[in-house]
Amino acid sequence: MSKIGLFYGSDEGNTESVALRIRARLGEERVDLFDIADVTQLDIANYEQLIFGIPTWDFGQIQSDWEEFWEDVQEIDFSGKTVALFGLGDQFGYGDYFLDAMGMLYDVIVGRGAAIAGLWSTEGYEFEASKAEIEGEGKFMGLAIDEDQQEELTAERLNLWCKQIADEFNLEGGAASVVELDD
Repeated sequence: MSKIGLFYGSDEGNTESVALRIRARLGEERVDLFDIADVTQLDIANYEQLIFGIPTWDFGQIQSDWEEFWEDVQEIDFSGKTVALFGLGDQFGYGDYFLDAMGMLYDVIVGRGAAIAGLWSTEGYEFEASKAEIEGEGKFMGLAIDEDQQEELTAERLNLWCKQIADEFNLEGGAASVVELDD
């Protein structure tokens, strides 16, 4: 069984917490977890299935560890790799920039050949604009998490998205193998 590489950047711990919660649902035996601050291009190259977690800071800015790794990620060949994204943002405080960092990361990896899994509905979110929204489809480029305004919805969203990922990644047992948690 090939493992999934889950890479995240986190300054205040929210993105790391969500990454840990995703790994718990998909199974620790299936997922290798990495802080993007501690990796190289080769770490990412070792996986055919990847999950990237990136928060948006302030007015549409990339999280600092991802920013430091940005030139590296732009050089990786994602051909033959399937990538799912999750992003964190504040849809009310920064509604004009909700999940912009996830949209910017999506543009880079798709431009480098990645197939994308884990598209997520925009239903249930209130925001003005987002670089992570797929124009005219009512979907985000990955899972949208708002720990500031909708923390009570995170567990349910993670349960549903992880089932979706299990199916889209063709994991053994599919959605039935995902552990639902109420964390």
